[in-house]
Amino acid sequence: MIVKITWNFKLKITQFLAKGLFMRAYDVIAKKKIGKELSDEEIKFVVEGFTKGSIPDYQMSALLMAICIKGMTKKETATLTLCMANSGDIVDLSSISGIKVDKHSTGGVGDKTTLVISPMVATIGVPIAKMSGRGLGHTGGTVDKLESIPNLKTSFEKDDFINIVNEVGVCVAGQSGNLAPADKKIYALRDVTATVDSIPLIAASIMSKKIAAGSDAILLDVKTGSGAFMKTVEDSIALAQAMVDIGESVGRNTVALVTNMDIPLGNAIGNTLEIIEVVETLQGSGPHDLTEISMILAKEMSILGGKENPEELLKSSLTSGDALNKLSEMVRAQGGNQEFVLDTSKFDVASVIYEVKISETGYIYKMDTEGLGIASSLLGAGRETEGSDIDFSAGIMLKAKTGDKVQAGDTIAIFHTSDENKISAAEEKFMSSLTIKGEKPEPVQLIYARIDKSGVKRLRD
Repeated sequence: MIVKITWNFKLKITQFLAKGLFMRAYDVIAKKKIGKELSDEEIKFVVEGFTKGSIPDYQMSALLMAICIKGMTKKETATLTLCMANSGDIVDLSSISGIKVDKHSTGGVGDKTTLVISPMVATIGVPIAKMSGRGLGHTGGTVDKLESIPNLKTSFEKDDFINIVNEVGVCVAGQSGNLAPADKKIYALRDVTATVDSIPLIAASIMSKKIAAGSDAILLDVKTGSGAFMKTVEDSIALAQAMVDIGESVGRNTVALVTNMDIPLGNAIGNTLEIIEVVETLQGSGPHDLTEISMILAKEMSILGGKENPEELLKSSLTSGDALNKLSEMVRAQGGNQEFVLDTSKFDVASVIYEVKISETGYIYKMDTEGLGIASSLLGAGRETEGSDIDFSAGIMLKAKTGDKVQAGDTIAIFHTSDENKISAAEEKFMSSLTIKGEKPEPVQLIYARIDKSGVKRLRD
């Protein structure tokens, strides 16, 4: 029997295929391998299939490698981001009044700006419902720093999280276990298949979690330099532009700053040490670079939150003590002992304090910031794997930074650790991360570019 296939039947089959009901991962891989744009349906098919287990690791690995080599269009990247964001919980912050602003840093050494700017911005009426991560490798994590305050909690039920923001104006919590689970599974695969260094994949990974976290506007602090994932300004600008494009495409007002991570931010590297430096900065006596960049980031967040000309209000939050009081309120609301914020001498001090002395005279011409972060981790301040324990009291206090003149015999850093056996390896790594020359280097530039929906604006100090 011969069946005559009508035009209408052919059309229905075409529509059926287009909806992904007969899709194969093989065909999606082959399409991207030759550089063709994937449809929304194809991207949704592979993300859902891989997350649920119907698409195996080896096929997803092949697709990720094809994306690394051939790239993705803005539309593809936005679709991938939304699919990953929608793979788990989407936090509903609508019960918090006002424009909720989130801030994300791509990671650095000594970067404690979240804990400086969040109370500052909350003080002037912009609600901050912030989800942060833990540290891994050479970069520190905001959640780890906060948890160095005794009894402080960073894990909350959604209603408790929202109640703290409504009552205090700010809450900084750990990321939900079911926030963008597709991203977590895809990233784990990227990490072992040499497919991490793809701007579309990095942008989608970061922004999927930011979108799922529910804020109305997003400020991105994209680090560049030796202590950052992106080592060059151009790559950092490209990543920032990709993330801004994603945010704007899904209706989130998004701004990015490309900031310097060729030098640690502030003088403290390590959890308790950084909390103490946060308090000093909120008291108006913090390091110049940390204070300056915090003011710039706080201004950007405040404007995203609907505040016009917020500079004077932000400065006043420091001089009046309101920002420090706001941090103290947040610590109390999150179960922590606020007395440690009001009097940092209450923190435990590391049992071993060691002065690092320089053996030559000259200028610190360059610092390998990643190396300094590793040295701090070697002292016990960081974790090598996700489940590793950390020593909250461990870390490094810098006494000299890039551009400073040093004399042979000067103390250039103070190590804090609970195990003197860790000093030797940490000191070797620390010293190998410094370049000393007879000439003074050019002044360090803090911010290289600002990116918003109108494009890239390069900045000069």
